Amino acid sequence: MMIIMHPGAPREQIDAVIAAVEGHKLTAHPIFGVEQTIIGAVGDGHYVLKETFEAFPGVLEVQRISKPYKLASRQFHEQDSVFEFNGFTIGGTEVPIIAGPCSVEGRTQILEVAQAVKEAGANAFRGGVFKPRTSPYAFQGLGEEGLEYMAEAREKTGLPLVVEVMAVSQIEMMEKYVDIFQLGARNMQNFNLLRALGETRTPVLFKRGMSATIEEMLMASEYILNGGNNRVILCERGIRTFETATRNTTDINAVPVLKKLTHLPVVIDPSHSTGDSAYVQSIARAGVAAGADGLIVEVHQDPPHAISDGKQSLTPEAFAKMVKQVKAIAEAVDRSLVPQHATA
Repeated sequence: MMIIMHPGAPREQIDAVIAAVEGHKLTAHPIFGVEQTIIGAVGDGHYVLKETFEAFPGVLEVQRISKPYKLASRQFHEQDSVFEFNGFTIGGTEVPIIAGPCSVEGRTQILEVAQAVKEAGANAFRGGVFKPRTSPYAFQGLGEEGLEYMAEAREKTGLPLVVEVMAVSQIEMMEKYVDIFQLGARNMQNFNLLRALGETRTPVLFKRGMSATIEEMLMASEYILNGGNNRVILCERGIRTFETATRNTTDINAVPVLKKLTHLPVVIDPSHSTGDSAYVQSIARAGVAAGADGLIVEVHQDPPHAISDGKQSLTPEAFAKMVKQVKAIAEAVDRSLVPQHATA
């Protein structure tokens, strides 16, 4: 349920309500506004009557949250959540772009790609060091060695790092390097990993599972939010359908639907959703036009010789062209790209 305090309610009244919520074995999630505080009471609270909290001093009203996902719901948090990173925001009027190779292959490759995407307008740098591959014989990533190369790229470019985490055991080591955890589609319902990410305070780029409904996606994200980590960024990366012309089917509908249902930022991944660099620019434009808060794109300096996902990777030149096109689309829908000088 959602406990709405009177505007200007003093802190002692707010604390008393929080204590009462916790006394009923519910988890309190307060949102402290400039004038008004809202306290989310989350848990198995069907037996707790609304009247239990309505009688407390300072309480204006108590509402049940009808959606099965509570903390991700706009009913709980009406305004868009806007998260600040190094020189840019996501969830507001700016449309940041995350770019980089599918896999970290070596030091020279990473430094070269990082500089190229930085110059073209990227605001954060992605790269995989632990790779979830369909075949156990495929390249599995460089592990911590790859993270060291990524950290050097951040030092040289100022771009925050987005790296996929695959297991609870990797979190402690990765936190020393990573600015944003990426949760891949195959792990969307890895509930132990979701709970562990909820205990961190590192932002999470949360990818939709390849066969997941939007409600299942939001319910899974709720695990992270309920753990206390409220910086979750949702990512539409294409879903599996009967169509075989592309690697996945881009669910453009998901962008406005998610923006209606949740306050969390929504980004689109045109690389995985198509699987072909020939379509990436078109889907990137479509995503921004549909209201996406950002993009995550795969870029490689030599796609034909990439160790993984070369077919869907843009060259630095094609990426620079895409950025210019997306800039025009963003401005047409009253948004803007992050100025290139913004990221230190």
